[in-house]
Amino acid sequence: MSRILFMGTPDFAVPSLKRLYEDGHEIVGVLCQPDKPKGRGMKLVFPPVKQAALDLGLAVDQPTVLKDNALQSLLEEKRPDLIAVVAYGRLLPPYVLQYPRLGCVNLHGSLLPKYRGAAPIQRSVLAGDRTVGVTTMFMAEKLDAGDMILQYETELLPGETSGELHDRLMVAGADLLSKTVALLETGEAPRIPQREADATYAPMLLKEEGLVDWREGPEALCRKILGLNPWPTAYTSLKGQPLKLYRAFPAEEKTEKEPGTALSVVRGKGLLVACGGGRGLYVSELQAAGGKRMGAEEYFRGHPELLGAVLGQ
Repeated sequence: MSRILFMGTPDFAVPSLKRLYEDGHEIVGVLCQPDKPKGRGMKLVFPPVKQAALDLGLAVDQPTVLKDNALQSLLEEKRPDLIAVVAYGRLLPPYVLQYPRLGCVNLHGSLLPKYRGAAPIQRSVLAGDRTVGVTTMFMAEKLDAGDMILQYETELLPGETSGELHDRLMVAGADLLSKTVALLETGEAPRIPQREADATYAPMLLKEEGLVDWREGPEALCRKILGLNPWPTAYTSLKGQPLKLYRAFPAEEKTEKEPGTALSVVRGKGLLVACGGGRGLYVSELQAAGGKRMGAEEYFRGHPELLGAVLGQ
Protein backbone atom coordinates (compact mmCIF):
# COMPACT_ATOMS: atom_id res chain seq x y z
CA MET A 1 0.00 0.00 0.00
CA SER A 2 1.18 3.51 -0.85
CA ARG A 3 1.50 6.76 1.04
CA ILE A 4 -0.85 9.04 -0.90
CA LEU A 5 -1.31 12.79 -0.75
CA PHE A 6 -4.80 13.48 -2.12
CA MET A 7 -5.70 16.77 -3.79
CA GLY A 8 -9.31 17.56 -4.68
CA THR A 9 -12.10 20.01 -3.89
CA PRO A 10 -15.67 19.37 -5.18
CA ASP A 11 -18.18 16.51 -4.94
CA PHE A 12 -16.63 14.81 -7.97
CA ALA A 13 -13.48 14.04 -5.96
CA VAL A 14 -15.16 12.62 -2.84
CA PRO A 15 -15.74 9.02 -4.04
CA SER A 16 -12.10 8.84 -5.18
CA LEU A 17 -10.81 9.91 -1.77
CA LYS A 18 -13.05 7.41 -0.02
CA ARG A 19 -12.09 4.61 -2.42
CA LEU A 20 -8.34 5.10 -1.90
CA TYR A 21 -8.92 5.15 1.85
CA GLU A 22 -11.01 1.96 1.68
CA ASP A 23 -8.35 0.30 -0.47
CA GLY A 24 -6.06 0.53 2.53
CA HIS A 25 -3.64 3.18 1.31
CA GLU A 26 -2.18 5.56 3.86
CA ILE A 27 -3.70 8.93 3.05
CA VAL A 28 -0.97 11.12 4.52
CA GLY A 29 -2.85 14.33 3.86
CA VAL A 30 -5.64 16.00 1.89
CA LEU A 31 -5.33 19.34 0.09
CA CYS A 32 -8.31 21.30 -1.16
CA GLN A 33 -9.27 24.86 -2.02
CA PRO A 34 -10.05 27.34 0.78
CA ASP A 35 -13.53 27.55 2.31
CA LYS A 36 -15.89 29.84 0.40
CA PRO A 37 -18.80 32.04 1.54
CA LYS A 38 -22.22 30.82 0.39
CA GLY A 39 -25.87 31.63 0.85
CA ARG A 40 -27.56 34.85 1.84
CA GLY A 41 -25.51 35.09 5.03
CA MET A 42 -22.28 34.45 3.12
CA LYS A 43 -21.26 31.90 5.73
CA LEU A 44 -17.99 30.07 5.07
CA VAL A 45 -18.68 26.55 3.85
CA PHE A 46 -16.25 23.61 3.72
CA PRO A 47 -15.49 22.17 0.27
CA PRO A 48 -17.00 18.67 -0.05
CA VAL A 49 -13.55 17.01 -0.01
CA LYS A 50 -12.63 18.77 3.23
CA GLN A 51 -15.76 17.54 4.94
CA ALA A 52 -15.21 14.00 3.66
CA ALA A 53 -11.60 14.04 4.81
CA LEU A 54 -12.50 15.27 8.28
CA ASP A 55 -15.17 12.57 8.54
CA LEU A 56 -12.43 10.02 7.82
CA GLY A 57 -10.13 11.58 10.39
CA LEU A 58 -7.63 12.78 7.81
CA ALA A 59 -5.43 15.86 8.02
CA VAL A 60 -6.54 18.71 5.74
CA ASP A 61 -4.56 21.65 4.35
CA GLN A 62 -5.99 24.48 2.26
CA PRO A 63 -3.05 26.40 0.79
CA THR A 64 -3.68 29.64 -1.02
CA VAL A 65 -0.29 29.63 -2.77
CA LEU A 66 1.48 26.75 -4.55
CA LYS A 67 4.35 28.47 -6.35
CA ASP A 68 7.76 29.43 -5.00
CA ASN A 69 8.12 26.11 -3.15
CA ALA A 70 5.21 26.96 -0.84
CA LEU A 71 4.40 23.25 -0.41
CA GLN A 72 7.96 21.99 -0.09
CA SER A 73 7.91 21.69 3.69
CA LEU A 74 4.53 19.94 3.57
CA LEU A 75 5.85 17.46 1.01
CA GLU A 76 8.89 16.74 3.13
CA GLU A 77 6.66 16.23 6.16
CA LYS A 78 4.15 13.94 4.41
CA ARG A 79 6.66 12.10 2.19
CA PRO A 80 4.03 10.81 -0.28
CA ASP A 81 4.84 7.99 -2.69
CA LEU A 82 2.08 9.29 -4.94
CA ILE A 83 -0.02 12.42 -5.35
CA ALA A 84 -3.55 11.71 -6.56
CA VAL A 85 -5.41 14.72 -7.98
CA VAL A 86 -9.13 14.86 -8.72
CA ALA A 87 -10.66 18.24 -9.63
CA TYR A 88 -8.34 20.16 -7.32
CA GLY A 89 -8.84 23.35 -9.30
CA ARG A 90 -5.27 24.59 -9.80
CA LEU A 91 -2.24 23.63 -11.85
CA LEU A 92 0.62 22.04 -9.91
CA PRO A 93 4.11 23.60 -10.23
CA PRO A 94 7.07 21.47 -11.37
CA TYR A 95 8.56 20.97 -7.89
CA VAL A 96 5.30 19.28 -6.79
CA LEU A 97 5.00 17.18 -9.94
CA GLN A 98 8.54 15.90 -9.53
CA TYR A 99 8.40 15.05 -5.83
CA PRO A 100 6.62 11.65 -5.40
CA ARG A 101 8.47 8.53 -6.57
CA LEU A 102 5.33 7.11 -8.24
CA GLY A 103 4.44 10.45 -9.79
CA CYS A 104 1.36 12.66 -9.78
CA VAL A 105 -1.77 11.18 -11.32
CA ASN A 106 -4.99 12.90 -12.21
CA LEU A 107 -8.55 11.71 -12.81
CA HIS A 108 -10.20 13.80 -15.52
CA GLY A 109 -13.88 13.80 -16.50
CA SER A 110 -13.52 13.13 -20.22
CA LEU A 111 -12.02 10.78 -22.76
CA LEU A 112 -8.82 12.68 -23.32
CA PRO A 113 -7.51 14.35 -25.36
CA LYS A 114 -11.07 15.69 -25.83
CA TYR A 115 -12.28 18.30 -23.38
CA ARG A 116 -9.21 19.36 -21.47
CA GLY A 117 -10.11 22.02 -18.96
CA ALA A 118 -12.67 22.98 -16.34
CA ALA A 119 -16.01 21.70 -17.67
CA PRO A 120 -15.45 18.42 -19.56
CA ILE A 121 -18.67 16.68 -18.52
CA GLN A 122 -20.93 19.61 -19.37
CA ARG A 123 -19.18 20.25 -22.68
CA SER A 124 -19.61 16.63 -23.73
CA VAL A 125 -23.36 16.83 -23.10
CA LEU A 126 -23.61 20.20 -24.84
CA ALA A 127 -21.86 18.69 -27.86
CA GLY A 128 -24.22 15.72 -27.92
CA ASP A 129 -21.43 13.15 -27.68
CA ARG A 130 -22.70 9.58 -27.66
CA THR A 131 -19.64 8.17 -25.93
CA VAL A 132 -18.35 9.79 -22.74
CA GLY A 133 -16.06 8.74 -19.93
CA VAL A 134 -13.12 9.45 -17.64
CA THR A 135 -9.34 9.20 -17.94
CA THR A 136 -6.45 8.77 -15.54
CA MET A 137 -3.13 10.27 -16.57
CA PHE A 138 0.33 11.21 -15.41
CA MET A 139 0.29 14.93 -14.75
CA ALA A 140 2.35 17.35 -16.82
CA GLU A 141 2.96 21.10 -16.58
CA LYS A 142 0.51 21.72 -19.43
CA LEU A 143 -3.19 21.50 -18.55
CA ASP A 144 -4.55 17.94 -18.84
CA ALA A 145 -1.89 17.04 -21.39
CA GLY A 146 0.00 14.24 -19.62
CA ASP A 147 0.36 10.64 -20.79
CA MET A 148 -2.83 8.65 -20.31
CA ILE A 149 -2.98 5.54 -18.13
CA LEU A 150 -6.53 4.13 -18.18
CA GLN A 151 -9.89 5.15 -19.62
CA TYR A 152 -13.49 4.21 -18.85
CA GLU A 153 -16.09 4.63 -21.59
CA THR A 154 -19.87 4.69 -21.32
CA GLU A 155 -22.81 5.82 -23.41
CA LEU A 156 -24.59 9.10 -22.73
CA LEU A 157 -28.11 8.01 -21.81
CA PRO A 158 -31.17 9.51 -23.57
CA GLY A 159 -32.33 12.58 -21.68
CA GLU A 160 -29.35 12.48 -19.29
CA THR A 161 -28.35 15.80 -17.76
CA SER A 162 -24.82 16.92 -16.99
CA GLY A 163 -25.58 16.52 -13.30
CA GLU A 164 -26.69 12.93 -13.76
CA LEU A 165 -23.68 12.08 -15.91
CA HIS A 166 -21.41 13.77 -13.35
CA ASP A 167 -22.77 11.48 -10.63
CA ARG A 168 -22.23 8.37 -12.75
CA LEU A 169 -18.72 9.33 -13.78
CA MET A 170 -17.53 10.28 -10.32
CA VAL A 171 -18.31 6.73 -9.13
CA ALA A 172 -16.76 5.12 -12.21
CA GLY A 173 -13.79 7.46 -11.84
CA ALA A 174 -13.12 6.31 -8.29
CA ASP A 175 -12.93 2.72 -9.51
CA LEU A 176 -10.63 3.73 -12.37
CA LEU A 177 -8.32 5.62 -10.02
CA SER A 178 -8.18 2.60 -7.71
CA LYS A 179 -7.11 0.38 -10.61
CA THR A 180 -4.59 2.99 -11.74
CA VAL A 181 -2.90 3.17 -8.35
CA ALA A 182 -2.65 -0.63 -8.24
CA LEU A 183 -0.87 -0.59 -11.62
CA LEU A 184 1.48 2.16 -10.49
CA GLU A 185 2.49 0.15 -7.45
CA THR A 186 3.46 -2.86 -9.57
CA GLY A 187 5.17 -0.76 -12.24
CA GLU A 188 2.65 -1.93 -14.86
CA ALA A 189 0.89 1.36 -15.55
CA PRO A 190 0.96 2.16 -19.28
CA ARG A 191 1.94 5.57 -20.64
CA ILE A 192 -0.13 6.50 -23.68
CA PRO A 193 0.80 9.89 -25.18
CA GLN A 194 -2.11 12.12 -26.12
CA ARG A 195 -2.53 13.12 -29.75
CA GLU A 196 -2.25 16.88 -29.69
CA ALA A 197 -4.06 17.11 -33.02
CA ASP A 198 -7.16 15.61 -31.38
CA ALA A 199 -7.11 17.83 -28.30
CA THR A 200 -10.08 20.08 -27.56
CA TYR A 201 -10.69 22.50 -24.71
CA ALA A 202 -13.61 22.62 -22.26
CA PRO A 203 -13.67 26.13 -20.79
CA MET A 204 -15.50 27.04 -17.62
CA LEU A 205 -19.23 27.57 -18.03
CA LEU A 206 -20.63 31.09 -18.02
CA LYS A 207 -24.15 32.09 -16.98
CA GLU A 208 -24.63 33.91 -20.29
CA GLU A 209 -24.35 30.60 -22.16
CA GLY A 210 -27.72 29.61 -20.77
CA LEU A 211 -29.74 32.11 -22.83
CA VAL A 212 -32.02 30.16 -25.17
CA ASP A 213 -32.38 31.20 -28.79
CA TRP A 214 -35.63 29.61 -29.94
CA ARG A 215 -34.56 29.96 -33.57
CA GLU A 216 -32.25 26.99 -33.02
CA GLY A 217 -33.43 23.49 -33.81
CA PRO A 218 -34.88 21.22 -31.09
CA GLU A 219 -31.83 18.94 -30.89
CA ALA A 220 -29.47 21.86 -30.20
CA LEU A 221 -31.88 23.35 -27.66
CA CYS A 222 -32.27 20.01 -25.93
CA ARG A 223 -28.49 19.63 -25.63
CA LYS A 224 -28.24 23.11 -24.11
CA ILE A 225 -31.01 22.52 -21.56
CA LEU A 226 -29.64 19.13 -20.47
CA GLY A 227 -26.01 20.20 -20.65
CA LEU A 228 -26.49 23.23 -18.39
CA ASN A 229 -28.52 21.32 -15.79
CA PRO A 230 -27.91 21.80 -12.86
CA TRP A 231 -25.70 24.87 -13.43
CA PRO A 232 -25.87 27.51 -14.76
CA THR A 233 -29.17 26.30 -16.31
CA ALA A 234 -30.71 27.28 -19.60
CA TYR A 235 -33.12 30.19 -19.35
CA THR A 236 -35.67 32.21 -21.27
CA SER A 237 -38.37 34.64 -20.15
CA LEU A 238 -42.15 34.81 -19.96
CA LYS A 239 -43.61 38.32 -20.18
CA GLY A 240 -40.31 39.77 -19.04
CA GLN A 241 -39.84 37.41 -16.10
CA PRO A 242 -37.00 34.84 -16.12
CA LEU A 243 -37.86 31.20 -16.63
CA LYS A 244 -35.29 28.44 -16.08
CA LEU A 245 -35.46 25.28 -18.18
CA TYR A 246 -34.20 21.95 -16.78
CA ARG A 247 -35.43 19.13 -19.02
CA ALA A 248 -36.56 18.90 -22.61
CA PHE A 249 -36.77 16.60 -25.63
CA PRO A 250 -37.44 17.14 -29.35
CA ALA A 251 -41.05 16.94 -30.48
CA GLU A 252 -42.34 15.19 -33.57
CA GLU A 253 -44.94 17.88 -34.19
CA LYS A 254 -44.38 20.48 -36.91
CA THR A 255 -45.40 24.11 -36.51
CA GLU A 256 -45.41 27.34 -38.48
CA LYS A 257 -45.63 29.53 -35.38
CA GLU A 258 -42.97 32.05 -34.40
CA PRO A 259 -40.05 30.40 -32.60
CA GLY A 260 -40.58 30.64 -28.85
CA THR A 261 -44.38 30.41 -29.03
CA ALA A 262 -45.84 28.27 -26.24
CA LEU A 263 -48.24 26.06 -28.21
CA SER A 264 -49.78 23.58 -25.80
CA VAL A 265 -49.28 21.53 -22.66
CA VAL A 266 -49.49 17.80 -23.27
CA ARG A 267 -49.98 15.35 -20.42
CA GLY A 268 -46.91 13.19 -19.87
CA LYS A 269 -44.78 15.32 -22.19
CA GLY A 270 -44.82 18.93 -21.05
CA LEU A 271 -44.91 22.32 -22.71
CA LEU A 272 -44.66 22.28 -26.51
CA VAL A 273 -42.69 25.29 -27.76
CA ALA A 274 -42.11 26.26 -31.39
CA CYS A 275 -38.47 26.49 -32.38
CA GLY A 276 -36.27 26.67 -35.47
CA GLY A 277 -36.96 24.86 -38.72
CA GLY A 278 -40.71 24.71 -38.16
CA ARG A 279 -40.23 22.14 -35.43
CA GLY A 280 -41.07 21.91 -31.74
CA LEU A 281 -39.52 21.12 -28.39
CA TYR A 282 -41.15 19.72 -25.26
CA VAL A 283 -40.01 21.39 -22.04
CA SER A 284 -40.90 19.02 -19.22
CA GLU A 285 -39.36 20.76 -16.19
CA LEU A 286 -38.93 24.46 -15.46
CA GLN A 287 -38.75 27.09 -12.73
CA ALA A 288 -40.09 30.63 -12.50
CA ALA A 289 -38.29 33.39 -10.64
CA GLY A 290 -38.79 32.91 -6.91
CA GLY A 291 -40.54 29.60 -7.45
CA LYS A 292 -39.57 25.96 -7.22
CA ARG A 293 -38.63 23.52 -9.93
CA MET A 294 -41.68 21.72 -11.22
CA GLY A 295 -43.16 19.83 -14.12
CA ALA A 296 -44.55 21.90 -16.97
CA GLU A 297 -48.08 20.64 -16.35
CA GLU A 298 -48.00 21.75 -12.73
CA TYR A 299 -46.55 25.12 -13.74
CA PHE A 300 -49.28 25.65 -16.34
CA ARG A 301 -52.04 25.16 -13.76
CA GLY A 302 -50.84 28.29 -11.99
CA HIS A 303 -49.91 30.20 -15.15
CA PRO A 304 -52.65 29.80 -17.79
CA GLU A 305 -51.33 32.92 -19.54
CA LEU A 306 -48.45 30.76 -20.72
CA LEU A 307 -50.22 29.43 -23.81
CA GLY A 308 -49.87 31.63 -26.86
CA ALA A 309 -47.10 33.70 -25.27
CA VAL A 310 -43.78 34.04 -27.06
CA LEU A 311 -40.98 33.06 -24.73
CA GLY A 312 -37.90 35.26 -24.71
CA GLN A 313 -39.76 38.46 -25.49
